[in-house]
Amino acid sequence: MAAATPRQKVVVVGAGPVGALAALYAASRGDEVEVYELRGDLRDPTTVPLNFTKSINLAISERGLTSLRQSQRSGLIENVLRETIPMYGRMIHGRDRGQLWEAAQAYDVHGRAINAVDRSALNNALLDELERAPNVKLFFNYKLTGADFRTNKAWFERRIPGETPQPDNLGIAGRVPEIEVSYDYLIGADGAHSAARFHMMKFARVDYQQEYIDTLWCEFRIPPSEDGNFRISPNHLHIWPGREFMFIALPSADKSFTCTLFAPSVHYTALENAPQDIHAFFDEHFPGVCPELIEPEALSEQFAVNPHLPLISIKCKPHHFSSSVAILGDAAHAVLPFYGQGLNAGLEDVRVLFEHLDKHGVYDSDVSVYTRSVRRQAAFQAYTDQRCEDTYAINDLSKENYLEMRWGVKSPLYRIRKSLEETLDRHLPSLGWRTQYARVSFSNQRYSEVVRAVARQGELLGLGLSAALLAGVGAASILMWRYPRYFSPIRFFRASLRYLASIW
Repeated sequence: MAAATPRQKVVVVGAGPVGALAALYAASRGDEVEVYELRGDLRDPTTVPLNFTKSINLAISERGLTSLRQSQRSGLIENVLRETIPMYGRMIHGRDRGQLWEAAQAYDVHGRAINAVDRSALNNALLDELERAPNVKLFFNYKLTGADFRTNKAWFERRIPGETPQPDNLGIAGRVPEIEVSYDYLIGADGAHSAARFHMMKFARVDYQQEYIDTLWCEFRIPPSEDGNFRISPNHLHIWPGREFMFIALPSADKSFTCTLFAPSVHYTALENAPQDIHAFFDEHFPGVCPELIEPEALSEQFAVNPHLPLISIKCKPHHFSSSVAILGDAAHAVLPFYGQGLNAGLEDVRVLFEHLDKHGVYDSDVSVYTRSVRRQAAFQAYTDQRCEDTYAINDLSKENYLEMRWGVKSPLYRIRKSLEETLDRHLPSLGWRTQYARVSFSNQRYSEVVRAVARQGELLGLGLSAALLAGVGAASILMWRYPRYFSPIRFFRASLRYLASIW
């Protein structure tokens, strides 16, 4: 009888949502899993995030939920959804002739919603699942300092918060002593400034593109009302749009709203130099926020205390090297937050990676160690081939959606196209016509396929509108020829101007 192939040892760098889910997937397949996290235990409220602030609130949609469901952990999805708040659309805010107004825009004609979720609540649920797994070990305050992806070894330094290393405890050249860890393969899920990616780039020929857009963000908070309820609708993502900037608010479980100001750096500089102008700035561009939702003193304090942080966009290819390492989430593709897909794309990375590992027979019970390594390399290559195209696509879509959120939502052309596409989706579902947002947020269709499908829809819609316009012009010409007394060109021109004025 042949000896059973030994279990794989998997090292996961990063214990955020993506790394924790990857560890769960590996553990459910019988691997021995070790998770190393640079920060302290993320379930400890005293653990300080790396950017010294809360992150932008998360929105989890179909892609992320599908990936959680396929983790083979009963009860996980229920625990996560219990902490979420469904958002069925956007609520656009503005002021016209001195009167505040708000207008809802549904995300989906079929009533589907995305879900606002607190990052710590999601992370806690995943880490609790990992802690219950007998084949998972968690290591906090460990920094990845080196990796050799040919011999499958990694080195970590243990950093104890608040403790200054003593000379007796320092190694060569005054460094904190390292531990050496061997593995069968390593997963890098350690964020946009990934150490795993940095070390992988020493071995793989990685095409790498990093961009900081000229927009900073700062977090604000709308507190609950005096009677403990939400001050505005909890089932919408609220947007105060502007041409160059926007202010958004997402609901939180404690009946508050986590808000974000996105604006070019020049506006932040101006307000930093003249903080007394912030109330006038908000009154002009985000009417109804201050003092109706945030007290003036609180607004000033939050702008002064909370960091003003940049937004980074990263593309890289490949997402792996040989059979020894694969990178996921922001480590592979940091995307701008304007489509709410950063978390979802990262969780989807996990599902796609392990689907390829399963498909290539890496977890077959009778596979030899050598054959398993060959199969794992093929699976990693398939993962790269699929995800690079898709993550490049969502990176571009996220950038484009910033323009839509801060201005396009008020455009008549945007509303007309949205209405036409939703009408086709509702009344002629056999055509398979859906809005871009529905394809991204309420399906698992590949991002690259979404781009191609929406482009085809745009071409067909353009042809249809052109045909309708030509038919209308032809009909008007015939009427003017047959009945010149009633359908003069001047009357037709004036009627056209009145119609255009009404829709604008």
